[in-house]
Amino acid sequence: MELSYQQHIDKIDAQVDDIISRVESYMWIDDSLVKEQLSQAYEFAKQAHKWVTRLSWEPYISHPVAATQILLSLNPDIPTIQACFLHDVIEDTDFTYDDISEIFGKEVADLCNGMSKLEKVKYRWEDRAIWSLRKMFIAMADDIRVIFIKLSDRQHNMQTLMSHPNPEKRERIALETLNIYAPIAWRLWLYNLKSSLEEECFAVLHPQEQKKLLAELASLSDTRKEFQNSAVLEIQKLLEGIDIAHKVDFRIKSPYSIYKKMQRKGIEHPQDLYDIYGIRIVVPTVADCYRVLWEIHSAWHTLPYRFKDYIALPKPNWYQSLHTTIVGFLKNFTKQPTELQIRTQEMHKRAEIWVAAHFEYKESWSKIATEIDWVSDLKELVNNVGNNDLISSLKIDTFKNRIFVFTPNGDLINLPTGSTPIDFAYHVHTDLGDHITIAKVNWAVHPLDKELKNGDVVEVIIDKKRKPSPFWLWYVKTIKAKNNIKAFLRKWDKETHRDRGKEIINKYLEKAGHPILDKDLTVMKIIDDRELNMEDRLQLLEQVWNFSITPPSLIRRILKSQNIHYIKSDKSKDTDEGKITSNNNDTKKEIIIWWEENLPYKTCNLCHGEDSSEPIVSHINSRGHFTIHKRNCSVLKWVNKDRLMNAYVKWEEALTLFRISMTLENKIWMMKAISETLFAMEINIDELHTNKISKNKTILTIALEVNDYEYLIIDRFIERVSFILWESMIDYKLEEIRCQ
Repeated sequence: MELSYQQHIDKIDAQVDDIISRVESYMWIDDSLVKEQLSQAYEFAKQAHKWVTRLSWEPYISHPVAATQILLSLNPDIPTIQACFLHDVIEDTDFTYDDISEIFGKEVADLCNGMSKLEKVKYRWEDRAIWSLRKMFIAMADDIRVIFIKLSDRQHNMQTLMSHPNPEKRERIALETLNIYAPIAWRLWLYNLKSSLEEECFAVLHPQEQKKLLAELASLSDTRKEFQNSAVLEIQKLLEGIDIAHKVDFRIKSPYSIYKKMQRKGIEHPQDLYDIYGIRIVVPTVADCYRVLWEIHSAWHTLPYRFKDYIALPKPNWYQSLHTTIVGFLKNFTKQPTELQIRTQEMHKRAEIWVAAHFEYKESWSKIATEIDWVSDLKELVNNVGNNDLISSLKIDTFKNRIFVFTPNGDLINLPTGSTPIDFAYHVHTDLGDHITIAKVNWAVHPLDKELKNGDVVEVIIDKKRKPSPFWLWYVKTIKAKNNIKAFLRKWDKETHRDRGKEIINKYLEKAGHPILDKDLTVMKIIDDRELNMEDRLQLLEQVWNFSITPPSLIRRILKSQNIHYIKSDKSKDTDEGKITSNNNDTKKEIIIWWEENLPYKTCNLCHGEDSSEPIVSHINSRGHFTIHKRNCSVLKWVNKDRLMNAYVKWEEALTLFRISMTLENKIWMMKAISETLFAMEINIDELHTNKISKNKTILTIALEVNDYEYLIIDRFIERVSFILWESMIDYKLEEIRCQ
């Protein structure tokens, strides 16, 4: 029998009483004060949403109450709970920010207002509403409690999503949850919330796969229970013999985590995964963790490469634990691998609700730490990154894998994967980054543009005369490093920057046969149909020098504004590289440099690259001038490889087949590392074969198909593979075959 509206309200009132009791149990303040403040927020929200129902026909107030029940897993403070009760009031009712501020205070009103902003965030596949995302992350950075409420709100919405009649909207909401909110929950190490969100998305986006997987897991239920009871018993027997207080738990991976791992590894059945089952051991001290680990490794066989010490080297969110995988410790399950996690009670609490550990309850209100590392980085990112770069910066700085490196004093520094010594230097101190001259990694000199690895010890040597180079912007990863480099380049000798930018543009114009810039930069007065004042024109020249814009793009805008087009010259009539023309005469061969047409260039005097049918490449010098070379030109042996750019003859694009023969040590993980690198770089494999030349050595030959305009990607592939394989790649040979 369906419940009436009032019967629903009575049921919800009872849920609120339970919420108040739970808050009183963990908050050491006057119980009557807790009840008064929470009841006041609930009653206000109930009246604001009175007679409004959800698609399921339940009273709307059931949603904020259910979200608050989810929120309680984080042990939040009173303002956060009040704001959760009230989080839809500003967005969906006639009450305003000022109304809530007057009754509940500015803190609660700000949290509700932050939630109101987040309601406008939408996800449209890969075409994201960037301004909405910026608002969302600004709200998070201002007060991280906003995202606690939002995640709880989203969790309940996902639980009731099937009530929505529109399947397309259900899918959009699930995609939004999976691509935005679940990663945020992971980044804050709110693992239970992250897992719950993913499971709800799994049901919406892959219903058939979920149904099949759940059926397979159900068929393993009896086996799992037998394995669980036996495994926990064996571990307890071992630990009771060494007289250490302990608690042993058993866990199984969530269905969505199992599904993702099966997809990633190409596995058809969940029982084939190594870590589907796991045992968690909680002990009093760090010393006890290592003693238990020693006992386990002494008693049973371990799987190689499966041991991870997250106590000595924590994860980026400061997760700490020892992980190891053992086999053969149960008679009936000799082939079943089992992951063991060993940690202290404090580590366990942090792992369960990491960010909630930053609440400090003192009076009726709590104090929450606002300088959590990740939140501080997020605040800097959203305040300083351009709109076009926001998503890519979030992917690098926020959601991607991170590494830990050490200072010479042993301090841990948390950086995005792919960071360089320059990123490290700017993370430690701006002055260190501005004047870095040499980096030592693990006590050996290390190139400034070479990636750091997890666990590296990094030392920076500075020279006060050294200044940042614009080229650093090409390979630093962190937004902090990029912003500091750009800031220094803007401040340092502004007039010199403008003069050098002017010199670069003049060379482009001069070589194309166009009058150079005059004192007033008259030719730059109108660009993109907009009249620029003198300061605007000078700033454009600065941007040319500091690489904010490229010289070719500015030249193209200048000439377009004058209805002038650049074409390559006929050498029988012109001795220079090109000329400016206002008509549409036919052209000879055109060289495309870095996907740009009509860039002025010269040809290497030694190899005459332009005159050859052989593959070519372009080199850009410090003044921004391009020179075309044959790819096998001897001059290229002595140039900075970072200054090479792809080049090819327009309409004559061809495929180049690169055959790489690598002499490798025989290690089982190498092929996986190489294939994953090729996949990540989107390089097609034409052929592959191996030749084992000794017990410990194999020659791997790979033929890779690359378009002319992607030619330089092969150098980056070899650099990346050499870095990943480290000393295991003994040698390599590269052969280039032109394909028409």
